[in-house]
Amino acid sequence: MFLKTPILNYQQQKEAVNRIHKLIANGMSSKEAITLVAKEIRIKYTTKK
Repeated sequence: MFLKTPILNYQQQKEAVNRIHKLIANGMSSKEAITLVAKEIRIKYTTKK
């Protein structure tokens, strides 16, 4: 599960948390928000290689 998880610096972590909070504030469940943001991060990370 954690094999494809990129390492994020502090700023990237902060941006991810802010995005999750915004999605939750707009009515998305926390599980969905976390899953979505994690997927976006993985896609962004794998396309950078």
